Amino acid sequence: MVDRNLVREFDVSEEDWIDAIGELADGDTSWLESKYVDVNQIVEGKIIRVDEEFVLIDVGYKSEGTVARNEWEGEGEEDPPEVGQTVRVLVEDVEDTQGRLDERGMIVLSKRKAEKIEKWLKVMETVHENDVVSGEVMRKIKGGLLVDIGVNVFLPASQVDIRRPHDIGEYIGQTIECLVLKIDEARRNIVVSRRSLIEAQRAEKKAELLKELEVGQSRLGIVKNIADFGAFVDLGGIDGLLHITDMSWGRISHPSEMVKIDDELDVQILHIDYEKEKIALGLKQKTPSPWVNVGDKYPVNSTVQGTVVNVMSYGAFVKLEDGIEGLVHISEMSWTKRISHPSEIVSIDDSISVVVLRIDEQKQEISLGMKQTEANPWEKVADRYPTDSLISGKVRNLTNYGAFIEIEEGIDGLLHVSDMSWTRKISHPNEVVEKGQDIKCKVLSVDQQRRRIALGLKQMDEDPWATDIPNRYQQGQLVKGAVTKITNFGVFVGLEDGLEGLLHISELADHKVENPQEVVNVGDEIEVKILRVDSEERKIGLSRKRVEWAEEDEAAALAAEEAEAATRSDSSDLKGGIGGDSGPLFKPASAEETPAAEEAPATEEAPATEEAPAEEAEKVSPEAEEAPATEETAESSQT
Repeated sequence: MVDRNLVREFDVSEEDWIDAIGELADGDTSWLESKYVDVNQIVEGKIIRVDEEFVLIDVGYKSEGTVARNEWEGEGEEDPPEVGQTVRVLVEDVEDTQGRLDERGMIVLSKRKAEKIEKWLKVMETVHENDVVSGEVMRKIKGGLLVDIGVNVFLPASQVDIRRPHDIGEYIGQTIECLVLKIDEARRNIVVSRRSLIEAQRAEKKAELLKELEVGQSRLGIVKNIADFGAFVDLGGIDGLLHITDMSWGRISHPSEMVKIDDELDVQILHIDYEKEKIALGLKQKTPSPWVNVGDKYPVNSTVQGTVVNVMSYGAFVKLEDGIEGLVHISEMSWTKRISHPSEIVSIDDSISVVVLRIDEQKQEISLGMKQTEANPWEKVADRYPTDSLISGKVRNLTNYGAFIEIEEGIDGLLHVSDMSWTRKISHPNEVVEKGQDIKCKVLSVDQQRRRIALGLKQMDEDPWATDIPNRYQQGQLVKGAVTKITNFGVFVGLEDGLEGLLHISELADHKVENPQEVVNVGDEIEVKILRVDSEERKIGLSRKRVEWAEEDEAAALAAEEAEAATRSDSSDLKGGIGGDSGPLFKPASAEETPAAEEAPATEEAPATEEAPAEEAEKVSPEAEEAPATEETAESSQT
């Protein structure tokens, strides 16, 4: 059944059609049955005279008619007109109608139009919509081709083939078969489609072919179209897709490197989707896979030569042979260099040596390494930098917990904040060092397996808590200092640069103090008495209320504290930051008097995450620092 919506787009305008096939008589053919000579009637006549311009014909009318001499021209091998010859002509006009006679007073006849009308009528007797017709392509007109099937019919350009040819003029002179889409009797034109016929024929062949095809079969096909992702191959009624990944075991950038349109290929059926009528084809499957026994050809830990074929942000692909590529991850390119992108090390077409690290034959993946072709500098780092040795390096990066010191290219040591000063409480390493600074440190420890070197700055000098501070600050000594910090449990007093003591809230005044800021402010210089110096805990306990106490008051207070401490099971509740093993330092207030005191932290470190624990130096490595923190984040942390 003809799709009327489809054929509307193939209509040729009246002007274009007349220009293509010439003007004909009215489409109403009822006049052909008239027994009289009349306008638009086809009659037989006898040639009675032939001259250079006209042929005189007797059609049995009261006057003869004339036909232009050129109507016998361009008609192939037709004989020229001769006197006495009988011809069929169309009566175009007679004297009794509109008086339109030729210049010699004779009726006007047309041999060519009579032939066209008779051909049309003959075709109409045998040709119907959806019939298959055959004819020669005569010429190219606007929008398509004229095909002679007895009369000229219109073949739209879009209906010439399944894929529209570059130049439809190539079909001129060829005899083709078409399907009749539409017959317009009024305008005497017929629209045909070669494409529809081909599609119908292919549909039949496709149904038959789908029954024959099986996965694993080899088939001959013709390349009909090429796209970026593959090529479409005609298997003789149905197209299959030869994907670019199934063309070659090796790497190709575009299908045109392997195939061209109209190439005949021997392909293998990889998959058939009968419901969607889709077929996946393979070309490389016709040859053995190079991945067979790849482990024997490239044993793990063996060194091989390859060519860089692609560079990505995460690594480089290296071709070992056609069809076999391995990935050198960015982390496997150098033992020491800090690589932002693999292009800093390799470029496409570079020939490099690599070591086979792992092979996954099922996934067809090979992991390769470049740095493994050289000695690992970390294997001898302990020999070059033994514990307690002094090193010189440059501050490469700063983090919240310390500074990374570049000892040599690719080898960093961590200078933790807790190892920067014996006495100062350092919140950030930029208080002591700055990025790019040359610095000397002492090696504290080397962990070759985890690739970590711990460095110390304060260890360059003797520990002042060993002898110096205990000798200069003794129990009962009166000293002056500035308030550096106020907390809810007490006040920190700076005794000298980097050295502070804790003045607990219970030692601020004789009366009960709820808020230390009621008594002192940051920056105030006050006089305090040293209650105790704990070298082991590196803490100094202070008292302000005892500055004016006499010796006997001090002794009485100390006796009371010792007696109460003996009854307490947990001496760690005592305040002052000195620790429980050395005995009580302050006279604790009763629960009724100072409920808040029991909630205060046991030591100065209690609120404090003011400094990172010293053990963090062992928890963080240069590699760990590299992963979460970039140079930029390190710089932002300084600010």
